[in-house]
Amino acid sequence: MSSDFPDELRGSWHRFLLTYEPLRPELYRYCRHLTRSPWDAEDLAQDAIARAFVTLAQMGHEPPNPRAWLFRVASNLWIDRRRHEQHAARLEPPPGPEAPDPIATREAAGTLLTQLAPRERAAVVLKDVFDFSLEETAEALGTTTGAVKAALHRGRGKLVEAEPAFAEPPAPGAIEAFCAAFNEADLPRLTALLLDSASVEVVGATTLYGRERAGRNVLRGMLFGSPALANGTGVESRFVCGALPVSPRVEARAHRGEWLLLHWYEHNDGSFVRAITRVVADESGIVRLQNYFFSPDFLAEVCAELAVPFRPNGYRWTLWR
Repeated sequence: MSSDFPDELRGSWHRFLLTYEPLRPELYRYCRHLTRSPWDAEDLAQDAIARAFVTLAQMGHEPPNPRAWLFRVASNLWIDRRRHEQHAARLEPPPGPEAPDPIATREAAGTLLTQLAPRERAAVVLKDVFDFSLEETAEALGTTTGAVKAALHRGRGKLVEAEPAFAEPPAPGAIEAFCAAFNEADLPRLTALLLDSASVEVVGATTLYGRERAGRNVLRGMLFGSPALANGTGVESRFVCGALPVSPRVEARAHRGEWLLLHWYEHNDGSFVRAITRVVADESGIVRLQNYFFSPDFLAEVCAELAVPFRPNGYRWTLWR
């Protein structure tokens, strides 16, 4: 294999982003309408971008309508997942006396799958929310205009939007311990909260496994990465926005039935949230961390819901000229 392969791959990825990265805000909004959850929307958008890059390399030619084609990739992923979930639900045994998870129940109800088939929902969103033509909707769903008309007729009669209600959950001890260690910049104590098998992910950038490796790399960057941000290292200069080389602080907030960590960064005109972290923990320690730093559309929505100021970092963790 050529030693230039990584450079060629990065170059291909950069060229891909020149066309498809400007579509990311619309892609996120589309995924948000489908999934009814900012978390699931960001995951679906990330997966759609990755799938589109791989698929485009296999096609050998550019799609004539990149927007409709990218939405088709996202639509196929979402429809496949909904069908898989529905199939799995049919195979599950009848529930026992134990009460179901209320958070999972609310999220399932939010997707309205019992009222609207996946293709019907996608058709309604594309046509009525994004103003796709019948032909573009058919292209995005890989079907015919006749089938789209039928899906719209069925879907419009059944689709009733309603945001699910969420109760504030009790704060786990791991959240308080994480905040205390982070705000004291105590990396060893912060790392010790991770299980040996823990995963730490910067969404859209990297995922590391294991306490020592994740702590040595990702957690260190979360704690001490402000000077790099202030210098414009790893982000475009237009996203620096007066960031100061001061360690960020974290604050726990309840949102949509779970606890999140808001990362506050100091700027010459005040403090702004520039990242959000999800924490999955059990009685033994932290199982998983997901840090949303390069997810500007997701950050904008969640920070708006929490009524806190934020500043984006763009989509890319490394820039190529």
